[in-house]
Amino acid sequence: MRWENRRKSTNVVDRRGMQGHGGKIGGGLGTVVLVVLYLLFGGKTEDIPKIMHTPQQNRSSTVQPLTPAQKQMGDFVSVVLADTEDVWNTLFREEGLQYREPKLVLFSSAVQSACGFAQSATGPFYCPADEIIYIDLDFLEAMQQQLGAPGDFAAAYIIAHEVGHHVQKLLGIMAKTDKMKHSVSESEFNRLTVRLELQADFLSGVWAHHAQRMKNMLEEGDIKEAINAASAVGDDRIQKKSRGYVVPDSFTHGTSKQRSQWFLKGWETGNLKQGDTFSARSL
Repeated sequence: MRWENRRKSTNVVDRRGMQGHGGKIGGGLGTVVLVVLYLLFGGKTEDIPKIMHTPQQNRSSTVQPLTPAQKQMGDFVSVVLADTEDVWNTLFREEGLQYREPKLVLFSSAVQSACGFAQSATGPFYCPADEIIYIDLDFLEAMQQQLGAPGDFAAAYIIAHEVGHHVQKLLGIMAKTDKMKHSVSESEFNRLTVRLELQADFLSGVWAHHAQRMKNMLEEGDIKEAINAASAVGDDRIQKKSRGYVVPDSFTHGTSKQRSQWFLKGWETGNLKQGDTFSARSL
């Protein structure tokens, strides 16, 4: 992905290096990765305490300087977020709407959001209560290695997916889905959540389509990286890896095939009207 020397977003808040004393995550990376495999891309943050102990916050903190590689990755995220801003501002304006740009917080180990206290184990997530995307980049890199989904555009897809959830909030789609939570069965709500997640995959593909037309930023193999990342986080693949078997009724994000196909549909069409996953008979 060609991203150097391009506009950076002013909506990135960098809290990396701010380590609270006593905020160590237990279990080691192997345990944490299994949690990520369950929660990745919009997983239920309220379920985290059931899977992993959440430590007490400590107000005292120390600041660690960022390495050159960490600074470079922060610049990369700022450019990708700027690209999403340019695309969604344009698309919303064409629909007679106003796009409200989300913030993106880079953090290390743990963070306090309006959706609660979260560890890196939550994976990248969007909090609709404060309209902020939260990402631990060091953990994201380790996670990509564990899932076999490397590449800068794979990371860009992850960011675009979370921005897709913000788009869903602005369009009222997320609120409609959440309202159904207490009126349907758990398995039915899981199916609605799958459709919500697949639509975010579609929206990330729409972003890639228009960002390429506007900025010509893709290199050979970039779309393949994104499709590989979408496939890597399919419920079937994750459950097979973490449990050894698959339980379709518990799916909350979609299968590997569904996730990659909806991203690809967004990429190929660039048409928002093609992304109604809730009305689609076949996913």
